[in-house]
Amino acid sequence: MSGRLTTHVSRGPAHTVVAVAGDCDLAGREELTATLLAAVADARIVTVDLSDVEFLDSSGIHALVTAHHAAVQATRRLYATGATGVVAQVLELTGVAELLAPPASAGADS
Repeated sequence: MSGRLTTHVSRGPAHTVVAVAGDCDLAGREELTATLLAAVADARIVTVDLSDVEFLDSSGIHALVTAHHAAVQATRRLYATGATGVVAQVLELTGVAELLAPPASAGADS
């Protein structure tokens, strides 16, 4: 998948996964923000799967942080997983990787 942002939402009883693909940039910011905010409103735990994201700029970071703040206000959780390459680097450099890191599995070695 290249370019255009796409999202797919999978809802469970208490956990929702938002799979994001393509480019998270200005062109898709409103769609991504709206999708994430809706997911946070519907589920106590939301995981954003970034494994198919090819590009992430400040607009994508803005959407993730906006959804994180909404989750915190509603006493809910938003996590980001699956980022690789330059997307993972952007998340690390901005501090968003740490902000949205899922909790470590019980018994996992660090």
